[in-house]
Amino acid sequence: MAHIAIIGGHGKVALRLSTLLTRAGHEVTSWIRNPDHTSEVEATGATALVADVEHLDAEGMAEHLRGMDAVVWSAGAGGGKPERTFAVDRDAAIASMTAAETAGVHRYVMVSYIYDHPHHGVPEDNPFFPYAEAKAAADDHLRSTGLDWTILGPSRLLDKLGTGRIETGDGIPKGEVSRDDVAAVAAYVLDHPATIGRTIEFNNGEVPIADALG
Repeated sequence: MAHIAIIGGHGKVALRLSTLLTRAGHEVTSWIRNPDHTSEVEATGATALVADVEHLDAEGMAEHLRGMDAVVWSAGAGGGKPERTFAVDRDAAIASMTAAETAGVHRYVMVSYIYDHPHHGVPEDNPFFPYAEAKAAADDHLRSTGLDWTILGPSRLLDKLGTGRIETGDGIPKGEVSRDDVAAVAAYVLDHPATIGRTIEFNNGEVPIADALG
């Protein structure tokens, strides 16, 4: 059993992930910004922690991470003002990496997204540009740390029933993937150290998750 922190615990992927992890016997602490989301988060079996990463520095995050075995970043500003996107998706994400190192939490899983290649390929006049920039900066920083990191790059997310099957590989075209299966991939990589140091881009496909990532 591991004690896992999910940052952004009320997100659609995070709620699915905490359900999978607690059912597998892990202890989960889900960080949420809004205390009104406590009951929904705790219905998954997780413990809710009200911790607004936009307003916490690295030391403040580290205090909450002490004693954890792994951290999953699944938070996001959700669009809106570019300043807030950079504050959450880049700055707070990077601060959480520093916090994990400070707290001695070596395992770190980043829920990102599948890029166009090379880099993210989003033009500056596209409203999606701040998010793409922020995520690219956070992912690049994570790769430079001493953490045992895995970066997940799912395609367009859908609220359809998961299949447990994906396609993955460097430079695969963008497609779509169920949030159920993103959560299942995150749960798999947390339990399999062979995925450390990998950036895993994926769509729904025909190969069972364990075979695709093993």
